[in-house]
Amino acid sequence: MALVGNAKDINVREFYDAIVDFAHDEKAQDKYYSIMDMLTGRKNKDGSDETVRDRILKAYAMLFCEDAGLEPGECAGVDEVADTADRLYIGGTGYDPEHWYRMKYHFPVIDDDNYDRFAALVLSDMNSGPLHEAALNDGETLVVGEPDPLHMTPEQRRNQTVRSVGLPTGGDQ
Repeated sequence: MALVGNAKDINVREFYDAIVDFAHDEKAQDKYYSIMDMLTGRKNKDGSDETVRDRILKAYAMLFCEDAGLEPGECAGVDEVADTADRLYIGGTGYDPEHWYRMKYHFPVIDDDNYDRFAALVLSDMNSGPLHEAALNDGETLVVGEPDPLHMTPEQRRNQTVRSVGLPTGGDQ
């Protein structure tokens, strides 16, 4: 059941902290679920009420799933999030926990149970977490590499095309 509330009043840093603490803190889990189920006051294309979860998955699709062929306003699903998770790096490409985004936050598997949490983590981190701070202070951004990086040779990985991703400033969250 979706909560009636004002999604614009969400403290994004508290939301980020709830996601990071999710695995070991029941209160963090409650906070995460209550925010994700909150209504935004908008409608989905099918006429249903949009939740924060829907909004996050739409934004994730727009920013990271251009290869998936999703229509504008369509939510990223588990397959789209899983397919892009291996392509996200912090600052530069590398499979160590400092550069490979999904391992830094220990998401060894992206599945039905956590794909929306991974998408929420990425967006809240870009908006108010350490990734946001690194972008402001050190110029490090989230970069998206080419598809299927796990099957690339080391030389292909070094030479892959990457693009930087940032959230627009101002406007709707």
